[in-house]
Amino acid sequence: MDAAARPAPVEAAAARRDVPAGRAVRLAGAVVAAVAAGLALLVSFPPYGLWWLAPVGVALLTLAATGRRVVGGLGVGAVTGVAFFPPLLHWTNMQVGWMPWLLLSGFEALYLALLGAALAYTGRLTRRVPGLVAPVTGVLWVAQEALRDRVPFGGFPWARLAFAQADSPLLRLAALGGAPAVTFMVALIGGLLAAAVLSGVRAAGTPGRRRLLRAVGGPVVAAVALVALAAAVPTARPSGTGVTVAFVQGNVPRLGLDFNAQREQVLRNHVEGTEALARKVAAGELRRPDLVVWPENASDVDPVANPDAGELITQAARSVGVPILVGALLEGPGDHVRNVGLVWTPQGGPVDTYVKRHPVPFAEYVPMRSLARKVTTKVDLVREDFLPGDRPGVLRVGPATVGDVICFEIAYDDIVRDTVTGGGELIVTQTNNATFDADEAAQQLAMVRLRAVEHGRDAMMVSTVGISGFVGADGRVQGATSFNAPAVEAREVTLSRNRTLATGLGAVPEYVLLVGAGIAIAGAALIRRRPRPAEADTTVHNKGEV
Repeated sequence: MDAAARPAPVEAAAARRDVPAGRAVRLAGAVVAAVAAGLALLVSFPPYGLWWLAPVGVALLTLAATGRRVVGGLGVGAVTGVAFFPPLLHWTNMQVGWMPWLLLSGFEALYLALLGAALAYTGRLTRRVPGLVAPVTGVLWVAQEALRDRVPFGGFPWARLAFAQADSPLLRLAALGGAPAVTFMVALIGGLLAAAVLSGVRAAGTPGRRRLLRAVGGPVVAAVALVALAAAVPTARPSGTGVTVAFVQGNVPRLGLDFNAQREQVLRNHVEGTEALARKVAAGELRRPDLVVWPENASDVDPVANPDAGELITQAARSVGVPILVGALLEGPGDHVRNVGLVWTPQGGPVDTYVKRHPVPFAEYVPMRSLARKVTTKVDLVREDFLPGDRPGVLRVGPATVGDVICFEIAYDDIVRDTVTGGGELIVTQTNNATFDADEAAQQLAMVRLRAVEHGRDAMMVSTVGISGFVGADGRVQGATSFNAPAVEAREVTLSRNRTLATGLGAVPEYVLLVGAGIAIAGAALIRRRPRPAEADTTVHNKGEV
């Protein structure tokens, strides 16, 4: 290079200063995008319910991770997780304290950190083939959720993208491929939005407004078309007989972990609520039910071992003249406890029992108890570990075969599906939200709505304190109750034994999408191993670039 071509010393120094300055600006932009992604995801869920912001959150995280090294992707993913999970799961802080809340939220954020790393790792693949941005984003989100739903201790499937879509046209896709199909479509649309931004940035450097419009408009039009297609998917219509189901939301003396201190009063509340139901039926104010459902923990006094508790439930069943599905705790064997649904007839005594298959770690049993006690002594409130059941919750209650799931089990694909394939004609979720708040209950009801569409079944959620309500096979809610107030309600539901495509396929759609994620990672690995002269030249002349 001759002297005339060499940059002046001052200009060269300024160029060197611009490198770290530009890097800092890009990093700040990525962090801002990651935070915005977490907040967009947050408000897409109940109680906010802005479902359309879920794809926006996906797009923002994709953009934040694009062009970064794997460690950078890990970092922006963690930022998104920290902005998302703590406020979403704030209800866990209400009773157990800030330390377990932050530990749970922080641990869940690690999965989004891994997702950010995966998005960054596949960046070279999606840069080489821009059309792969959206599908790669979709399959990686499904893979992240699949891992989070299973690990550790059986996983924590709360906050799946699918559970933010209860009011969205995308909910209908649950009938085709369950929650994984809905999550994939949300993330796919988010990937298309990200692709539109990336294409617009590339096209902005070239002349011609039409080229820019084509670059941005193509992915946006595709995203809108996918939403329209999802809205056209029909939901199933139950084809069986109609039965009238009533529920009793008895309420508790006070919210919090110590509601159990007045467990006999909780039982009496549900007995009195059932007797009030009987009076309303006699007065013609409510339909005469064929069966009644009580929530989880309606009787934390073992009604099998305690004759007085058993007599109270029999009294309630006789007052209304139909069997009651009772949420109860049974003592034993040994020093263990079981969380159960009992079918209790007016003749007295349970005739069938479902034992909760997935007790909640650190709430119904304590893994690594000595270590957990160092974090919070509140683990000692779980004095007896709950034992899991070994069969699906398929119970005959009066004229209906009920698919019973208890509390957080509604979040697990296989547990709900097993009740339907086992013969359940109506999905019932017995839950107790007394240790949380209305936000947690609303998030749980959104899961019930997805399950109703997924399996083409009418469904219901019955809580000690609310929210309780009926859900049609189209996902619509009827008769929803207020939080922290006693209530009784009776409605006709339609039983069904038909199966949706999602019911028949089970986990197959998720496995197919996981294979897609594996192919994306493998393809990225192959591309990263191939030397690219153009990239090597860029590295030499742009030292310090991230």
